[in-house]
Amino acid sequence: MSLQAKLDALKANFETKAAPETFAAMHKATLELIASGQAERALKAGDRAPAFTLVDSDGKSVSSADLLRKGPLVVTFYRGVWCPYCNMELQAIEAAAKEIRDQGAELVAISPQTAVFSRKAQRDNKLSFPILSDRSGETAATFGIRFVLPEYLREIYKMFKIDLAETNGEPSWTLPMPGRYVIAQDGVIAYAEVNPDYTRRPDPSELLPTLKQLARAVAA
Repeated sequence: MSLQAKLDALKANFETKAAPETFAAMHKATLELIASGQAERALKAGDRAPAFTLVDSDGKSVSSADLLRKGPLVVTFYRGVWCPYCNMELQAIEAAAKEIRDQGAELVAISPQTAVFSRKAQRDNKLSFPILSDRSGETAATFGIRFVLPEYLREIYKMFKIDLAETNGEPSWTLPMPGRYVIAQDGVIAYAEVNPDYTRRPDPSELLPTLKQLARAVAA
């Protein structure tokens, strides 16, 4: 089953259980984010990727410059351990991690959540790649994908016992739109996918043609 098929099944199950007004409010927030046009303004293939230095769940500093010296870099922006759609995506990326690394690429996830929640996410999803902490979503902002949750959506999250001020360790109530990038070793984005609808995620296999093309270019 494809990643999107699994996400569709998860969404359908949620719709059968959630109160209609709850689902309607969440759908409204998604439509508002789509209508804002922010996803279209985010960094795209051909743009230069912003450099970043972030800490992993063990407090170790990780820089994009160091990773790019080893090979192309796959970056996925991850909302948090509380998001089942995001966890399904991480599991799908982990399933493709060997194929990604076979093309010489490095792989990281970036999340605004604090290290303790990233450790849980890595453990629960059995990840072989790190989740880097992007406090206040500053790196997500440089890619153009950070947004502020509307007040009515914050109340719904709290109803589900999701308090972003706690999980992210700061009070801004911001998140990244789900985004996935391949950055070539020269720092230029070779692949970009950003979706304001958090229930829509591309299959990780879609990364492979770009990675194979970059590997061929290095070998030539």
